[in-house]
Amino acid sequence: MIDIFTVVVPHVLMAIAVWRLLARDDLDNDPILPGIKSALARRGGKTAPGEGSPDA
Repeated sequence: MIDIFTVVVPHVLMAIAVWRLLARDDLDNDPILPGIKSALARRGGKTAPGEGSPDA
């Protein structure tokens, strides 16, 4: 019984931590992204190969 308890408790705690991290609103906000968008606008909107539209 003790062996199962010592395996299950850490996994449950890690699952709760991951769940809380994924639920954060700032997960999708990259503070560098506005700087990159303005730099691309100054360059004329050209992106590097492999970035942006799928046909680039």
